[in-house]
Amino acid sequence: MIEVNDIHKSFGDSEILKGISTTFEKGKTNLVIGQSGSGKTVFLKTLLGLFIPEQGSISYDGRKYSDLSTDEKSELRAEMGMVFQGSALFDSMTIAENVKFPLRMFTKQSKSEMEDRVNLVLKRVNLDDDHKKLPSEASGGMQKRVAIARAIVNKPKYLFCDEPNSGLDPRTATVIDNLIQEITQEYDITTIINTHDMNSVMEIGEKIVFLKDGLKEWEGSNKNIFKTDNEAVTGFVYSSDLFKRVQKMYLEEDL
Repeated sequence: MIEVNDIHKSFGDSEILKGISTTFEKGKTNLVIGQSGSGKTVFLKTLLGLFIPEQGSISYDGRKYSDLSTDEKSELRAEMGMVFQGSALFDSMTIAENVKFPLRMFTKQSKSEMEDRVNLVLKRVNLDDDHKKLPSEASGGMQKRVAIARAIVNKPKYLFCDEPNSGLDPRTATVIDNLIQEITQEYDITTIINTHDMNSVMEIGEKIVFLKDGLKEWEGSNKNIFKTDNEAVTGFVYSSDLFKRVQKMYLEEDL
């Protein structure tokens, strides 16, 4: 669980985060949504420890980040997995070598232990037969699955995903959404996803935090979002035809 309490973050005279408080639970897919400039990227980087808030606190399973020693902060970062927007794979490494990279950097496992772990996570993301391929030989969807495998190879407690469906067709995006949700539940990870994809909101939004101008404007589930009368939320999502169809479906369920 990650608990966020009244965090503020500024750059120069510009305050980006203006007192955000929320909780992200283990075993659930937590989505952060909002327009460009809403603060969601700065928020994610603050949760990762890349930015330090001037005010407020963030706790990871009861451990307040500001109270940790340098070594304890390093240990916490080792418990975090990250799926980057562009996958961020090493072009010169094979798929297996990309996934193995965090093990080589952050563990003292033997070669056979690392290979066993790599084989396990690649099998989990349905890439059993693609170990020796280079990223350039993989489709966009395959690259995302490699990125997910690399993010979970160290058995993280916290998984962060930045626009994981960026550049994917709708069918592949749904596959990636479902994979992230399945892994979150199987490994009981605290997963936080930055996204603007309404399909993701509808498919896997168990907890949604909507940011606007650096403030938490609304939070709830993907079912609640279809019933809200919050104008900021509806103004953001209601232009989607898919949103209109699903909203109608949910409302009809309650009749």
